[in-house]
Amino acid sequence: MQFGLLTLFDFFPDRQNEFAYYQDTLDLMVYAEKLGFDSVWVGEEHFYSLGICPNPQLFLTALARETSRLRLGTSVSVLPLENPLRKAEDFAMLDILSGGRLNFGVGKGAYPKHFEGFRIAPQEMRARYEEALEIIERAWTQESFSYEGQFWQIPQLSLSPKPLQKPHPPIYRGLGSLEAFEPAGAKGHGALFVPWLTPETRLKEGIARYRAALRAHGHQAVPPSTFVFFLFIDQDYRQALAEARETTGRYVELGLLSLFPPALAAQLPPDDPRRGGLDMITSMADHLEERAIIGTPRDCRRRLAEVREQWGIEHIAFYFHAGARDITRARQGLELFAKEVMLEFR
Repeated sequence: MQFGLLTLFDFFPDRQNEFAYYQDTLDLMVYAEKLGFDSVWVGEEHFYSLGICPNPQLFLTALARETSRLRLGTSVSVLPLENPLRKAEDFAMLDILSGGRLNFGVGKGAYPKHFEGFRIAPQEMRARYEEALEIIERAWTQESFSYEGQFWQIPQLSLSPKPLQKPHPPIYRGLGSLEAFEPAGAKGHGALFVPWLTPETRLKEGIARYRAALRAHGHQAVPPSTFVFFLFIDQDYRQALAEARETTGRYVELGLLSLFPPALAAQLPPDDPRRGGLDMITSMADHLEERAIIGTPRDCRRRLAEVREQWGIEHIAFYFHAGARDITRARQGLELFAKEVMLEFR
């Protein structure tokens, strides 16, 4: 198994300072490389809707200059919000400056405030997403190209620079809704899964669809699927569980208000697919030990073995400092995990 760290830079202005938060996160990721972690994943957020990282490629470029081995991933770059040529240029530069370490994680977006702020109709987000991803792949792999779509029209041109990795950096799709799994597999893209945010029956069916599509289209060299979990580890089980409850409680409250403002949540019909996500978020506190990696090193080794068997996990990324978690505690947790858990799963 490979191990990584993930952050959406979820931000609590009454508890955190932006300058210190950026520096602490950067320092912790640099330290993670020294501990033997394999990857980091950084989300894109705007307008204080959840986090404070509007430009993951900029943050990851800074991190690239401080590291030499970590894979640098986005979780995710929100494609409908910006001209895809700009994304293609920025991430090609990041791939070059990092020595070919980019994992390009992409998604259609979820936060209503993002689309309101950029004046984009939410009902257009999936079509914009698919167009943007096609444009980026063409720009990276073709010497010159043009494109005529519903949302973007591109004259014949050649993108510069091109990424260092050939034919292009690994592409990962954030997958949650059932209709998203099969197209990802058909294209041979990697997958980002969030078991604690996706109802289990949907996730099982979706993963089966994804892997069947990979086989049907003959894709063999596929980026390893990455699964996202919370991690709370301590030599005292009760301390780990108490910290998990406090931290995820704050995160859930912030995330719930961001994804499902009260007016929207009240309007969701029982069969709306978003209700599954809402139910998963609101029930987090009652199912923490099922949806996270929590406890002593021995507990964490047992739980990791369970989720590896359950989902066929190759690569796991830990959301390590959500909910205004104390950065020193996060650092201690990563040290303990690296020393007493990680090596058993290599």
